Amino acid sequence: MDILSVIRRWALRDKLPIREISRRTGLSRNTIRRYLRAGIVEPKFNVPSRPSKLDAYAEKLSGWLLAEQRKSRKERRTAKQMHADLVQLGFDGSYERVSAFVRAWKSDRQRAQSTTDRGTFVPLVFKPGEAFQFDWSEDYAIIGGERTKLQVAHVKLSHSRAFLVRAYLLQTHEMLFDAHWHAFRVFEGVPGRGIYDNMRTAVDRVGVGKKRDVNARFTAMTSHYVFEPDFCNPAAGWEKGQVEKNVRDARSRMWQVMPTFPDLDALNCWLEERCKALWVETVHGGLPGSIDDVWQAEKPSLMPLPTAFDGYVEQSKRVSPTCLITFDRNRYSVPASFANRPVSLHIYPERLVVVAEGHVVCEHQRIIERSHRQPGRVIYDWRHYLAVVQRKPGALRNGAPFVEMPEGFRELQDQMLRRPGGDREMVDVLSLVLHHDEQAVLCAVDMALKAGVPTKTHVLNLLHRLVSGTSVELPDVTPPPALTLSKEPEANVARYDGLRTSGGKRHAS
Repeated sequence: MDILSVIRRWALRDKLPIREISRRTGLSRNTIRRYLRAGIVEPKFNVPSRPSKLDAYAEKLSGWLLAEQRKSRKERRTAKQMHADLVQLGFDGSYERVSAFVRAWKSDRQRAQSTTDRGTFVPLVFKPGEAFQFDWSEDYAIIGGERTKLQVAHVKLSHSRAFLVRAYLLQTHEMLFDAHWHAFRVFEGVPGRGIYDNMRTAVDRVGVGKKRDVNARFTAMTSHYVFEPDFCNPAAGWEKGQVEKNVRDARSRMWQVMPTFPDLDALNCWLEERCKALWVETVHGGLPGSIDDVWQAEKPSLMPLPTAFDGYVEQSKRVSPTCLITFDRNRYSVPASFANRPVSLHIYPERLVVVAEGHVVCEHQRIIERSHRQPGRVIYDWRHYLAVVQRKPGALRNGAPFVEMPEGFRELQDQMLRRPGGDREMVDVLSLVLHHDEQAVLCAVDMALKAGVPTKTHVLNLLHRLVSGTSVELPDVTPPPALTLSKEPEANVARYDGLRTSGGKRHAS
């Protein structure tokens, strides 16, 4: 390349004759003329195509290399092993030829991935109301004075880029359904398509291409809200790049500046208000105005919001002889009439509902414990055990469920159990809550305690008066002045002896 530059400078700028240039360089005059005539700046040498012994096996070897790329690194064959396999097929070439082919194949594949495959992307444009994107992330917040690990749902409209962030303790089906409902509620409508990665709460099995075996409950949710789910290719997060960026931006916009909260509900209220404030503050970028301005224009394109999807997960449970079912290391009480029987447990994000024979049997607030170092908790409802203590009143004295009774009932129990038969009377008083309002029964008990008459009969009398509307105030028994006694009676038995001898006659004793 340097000699060509010298020849061009001598011929074009210094105007030296071809003969002199040939003398100085040692090149033939014909070669110098050819370079100058063709305007060659750098030399090129045409390598003739020569047949190779590997040509007949090139397609086979390329197929092997492609198959090896799909395996883990520890399971891949080396180039030497592939050469040995080709020799068994009839290849009589050298290992160096196979090694050179492998290096060239890998170089071409890396170049393709960095240009037309993963390294190159097409900008996407979405119509109003067309789609939203969903993703999970893990973040931390101070809740109840403790640093708590949270599973955070991110939902973002693809056109207006309005987004909602909502925190949960778990990443389960019921949390997924709840996140969709709150997102559609905040967006005031439902887009036509949802873009997801292949999360286990939605996809049971990833097939070839776009084929997916979608979870039945997830399909029921999409049918309820009438939108089409669209799943990305495996390990292709850029296909939902808007929500992926939202996960990154939320850490600096929200999680690093948020205050402490007493509970999870307070955190989610703050997150919702913070998201709406960021809509107003953030410029859309692709369209004029802020995110809030574009969202206001997109709302008419969203499907009107339907009723909330009943997003529970159902599990079959069998009630123990102690009237308990187990879920997530915790135990919850069930009415005694369902002991030793199968029931259905409907799991919601914040509560557990027990269903049997098509009816709701009971409901408990869900307890989620992240630490496995602590033993599981037992959540009793003392009303569930009334049918048992009616047959076994002695169990009332040390029954664990009855420790959680209201203060008035426990005070009445403490006084009644001091008398013979008090346990039976106390059971009869507690059983009144099965037929009357519990607050009315508790009010009657408090009135009986204040009156100093903690008996079953008095509680029943007061409850009857409260239910019928009769006044429970004691009547005024003060006599009028006309009936006032002139002489107060005396407690003197000697007067009786005087009556026996009155009139000089002695009466029979």
